Parts: sequence; C-alpha cells; structure tokens
Amino acid sequence: MLPEALPLRCARSLLPPPPLPLRGQPAGSGSPREFLAVGLASVQRPRGYYLPATLQSLFKQSTEEELQEMVVVVHLADADPTWNVRVAANIAAKFAQHILLGRLLLIHAPHEFYPTLEGLKRNFNDPEERVRFRSKQNVDYAFLLAFAANLSSYYLMIEDDVWCAKSFLTAIRKALASQEGSNWATLEFSKLGYIGKLYRSSDLPRLARFLLLFYQEMPCDWLLVHFRLLLTQKDVIRFRPSLFQHMGLYSSFQGTVNRLEDDEFQADAMDLPDNPPAALFTTMAVFENYEPLKAYSTAEGYFWGKDPAAGSTFSIVFQQPARVTRVRVRTGSAERRGDILRAGVLELGRRRRVDGRDCSAYTTVGTFEKGSCERQGLERGVPGPVECVRIRVTRAQSEWLIIQSIEIWTTAGT
Repeated sequence: MLPEALPLRCARSLLPPPPLPLRGQPAGSGSPREFLAVGLASVQRPRGYYLPATLQSLFKQSTEEELQEMVVVVHLADADPTWNVRVAANIAAKFAQHILLGRLLLIHAPHEFYPTLEGLKRNFNDPEERVRFRSKQNVDYAFLLAFAANLSSYYLMIEDDVWCAKSFLTAIRKALASQEGSNWATLEFSKLGYIGKLYRSSDLPRLARFLLLFYQEMPCDWLLVHFRLLLTQKDVIRFRPSLFQHMGLYSSFQGTVNRLEDDEFQADAMDLPDNPPAALFTTMAVFENYEPLKAYSTAEGYFWGKDPAAGSTFSIVFQQPARVTRVRVRTGSAERRGDILRAGVLELGRRRRVDGRDCSAYTTVGTFEKGSCERQGLERGVPGPVECVRIRVTRAQSEWLIIQSIEIWTTAGT
C-alpha cells in the first residue's frame, strides 16, 4: 500500500532549490494551485532521445498566459543514476528560465522505493524482460501521479516523445467546459497509448495506488481503462482533433522501431469546433449502436446509416439559435472507405418545426465532394442565427453511409 505521505517522500528533486518560490507546491504551502499539471516519465532509450524536443514543444506551443497556469513534472526514472543526473543537468541548462519560474520540476524516485521487479507473473505469456519493463513503468507513473496530486486542478498524462498542438491548454479548458456537470473520470486528447489522458487531480492518489497495486498484472494503458470503468465511466470521451502527436521512432523498450502516429492530430488547437448543444435526427435506418450522436459528440465511433436514398437526411437541431461561421463534415472511415456520401448537400435551416425534429426553411451552402464538405464564411451568406444544420442525400447509393465527424464553428451573438 502506498503511504499517505507518498507525494512528499517518494520523489526527490534532482535540482537545487531555485532562488524564486516554486509555483505549484503541495497543498498547505500557501501557494495557489495551477490549472494544469503535465506529467511525463522518461528513461534511457537504446536509441533516440526525445525529451528536450517534447519539453520545447510544451513551452513553445503555449502562450505566456497559458504558461502561467501550467506546471510540467518530469520523472527521470532510469535505473542508472548517472543518466538521470546527466539528463537533469542538460534539461536545467536548456530550460533554466522555466525551472527558475517553477514551471518545470524534475523528480526521481529512488530504487529502494520500488517493489520487486524480479520473479513477476508472466501474464499474457509476455517474455520476462517485457514483464519487468512494463511493471516498472507502472510504478514510475504511480510515483509521478502521487507527486503531482496537489500541484493543480487537473493532470495531463503524456509521454516523453510527443509534439503538442498550439494552445493545447486553452483547448483543454474549452473541452472541460463542455463536460461541466458530468461525472467523467478520464478525458482523452489523443488515441495513442498514455498520451493526452486528462484526470482530475483529486483522483490521482487513488490512481497511483491502483497502478502500484496491480503493477505486475498488465500494461499501464490497460490499467487506465480498468480505472476509468471502475469510476463508472463506461464510454471513452475523446476529443477530436487530437492535441498530441507521437514523434518517437524508437521505443523505450529495447529500442524497437515504433512508427505510431495519430491521424487525427491537428497542429493548431485554437481551431477546435464549438459544436453547440443540439438534438440529432436521421431518416436513415441506424446500424446497431452507431447512433447519430457519435458523429457530433466526443463519444468514440461514428454514425452508420443503412441504404441512403435520395432525400434521406441527417439533421442537427440546435437547442438555441447560433450564428454558424463554418461547417466541416467527413464521411467514410479508414476501414470502410467506400461508405462515403457520394452525392449530397449541406444546408442551414431556420424556423424550427413544432416537433423540434427539423427546420422548415433551408439554404444550401455546399455540396459533397469525395465524401467531404467544408464551408467557411457562412455568416456572410446566411446572416443571422440558424437553428438547424442538415446533410441531405441527393442520389441513392448502394453503399451504406458512415458520417465520421461533423464540426461546427460559431461566433458570438447567438
């Protein structure tokens, strides 16, 4: 069991105290907590070294105002103390200003704090070396989470080999606003591994204990899924586009080539859609549980409709009228590239019907080409607020229709 005082005892700073007070101290220190702590663990790789580039991306892609609300914690977790000290000195030299301002903390959990990494259970028939690596990784993250528990309101987990989208913090704040009042356990801003997982900091102590309790059972990303389910969040809540991209070519485990990339990454987080609250309706038969909401919300998956006919519609009816400036619709999927909208139009509607399921007057603003439609500057062509956005099929097709995503941008004055 992790001791209650673990956040203060498990990790030691690898740097001398800065002359300025650290921003983001444990509760009770008198310093205000930050909005966001970004945590990552780093170990020596047989090939490749990406930590400085990751830190550079975190800081460069953030405005000065965003940096004032953020603290980055790096757990240098290699078993070789010489490597840890050398990397700490290198990072301190390259990011001295951020360290002096308390925006960057380097920590290390001593070897004697770790449980045994020998003779572990070989679940899933993994090789002994693989089991040792992933088990230690779980403990690395447990110590990191415990240390960061009192630094901020929210905690973002990333890896030490990622690129960040511009103004990712502002995008995360916007995503949090959309989830206000919901009892979420994990919000996801990438679909890869441990990258871009957001937690409430109040959940970090029990997540740290959870990882330590089951450290030898399975990989960390599997344990994170179990943790989410235990906190009764059944569905994945993942925001698109992704805010973080994997950059590393070589894995930290045995230096194997790892070409993972997130094809939904977008470099400019300020370009995230608004997607106002709305009800969704379609005249197409829905296949299994591929409901319309999955094309419009943060829910994992997409809409999948059967036998689109000429005149079939997919309607988004806003709760409140909105001034729409831009709409982007993508159809089809990587697995089923043929299930795109072959012929259709994008329409903006007014005069919502009494039953609330559609509008009675529509203006066509675009046509679909190769399964996609994007239109900007809509506020000029359709002045004033609209109440509906509709996709209408103009020619029957034999293929079913997947609507991968519907993104809507609005402006003030709704």
